[in-house]
Amino acid sequence: MNISELNTNLFRTINDLGKHYTYLNSPMIFIAEYMVYVLALVVLLFWLTKNKRNRIMVICATLTFISAEIIGKIAGKIHSNHQPFAELSKVNKLIGKAIDNSFPSDHTILFFSFCISFWLCRGGWWFLWGILACIVGISRIWVGVHYPADVLVGAFISVLSAIITQAVIPKLKFTHKLLDIYDRGERLILSPLSKFKSTRSKNL
Repeated sequence: MNISELNTNLFRTINDLGKHYTYLNSPMIFIAEYMVYVLALVVLLFWLTKNKRNRIMVICATLTFISAEIIGKIAGKIHSNHQPFAELSKVNKLIGKAIDNSFPSDHTILFFSFCISFWLCRGGWWFLWGILACIVGISRIWVGVHYPADVLVGAFISVLSAIITQAVIPKLKFTHKLLDIYDRGERLILSPLSKFKSTRSKNL
């Protein structure tokens, strides 16, 4: 059995689960399509805590995603394939998706970039973010829009990018200096606003 056949067979194994365990289809659809909005909200909340460690974590995650996405696009030029539902018969396709190059999975790159960065930065129970990234990757296969190889390569690129970014960015003086400049600018903008609100509430 060659790699292509293994990739297809593994896809069939995971995707066909949706035909047998239909009660899991709705959660998988939500995870595959809408969990990205939950992640965006979480990232925003981390940033708004104004905690320096959280903000460096978000910076690392964002840079990881950018670098991983660039590498992913290069990988997509070297090898490409359409989504399984466009190439195979009787695919359990559960969400709408345009036909294009699905290698590697951008969705997987996004989640692994942020989730693994969170884990590397915090450690401990934050490994749950890594588990979430894996579930998202599996969900993309479950709903029929990616092959396992699309997901595995996207995950590999992201994990490698996260390790390198985490090893470099937090140690750079430039990162801390840039964040300090941002914090001062933020305080400069928000301070008059808070004073205005306070004065207005007193007058009312």
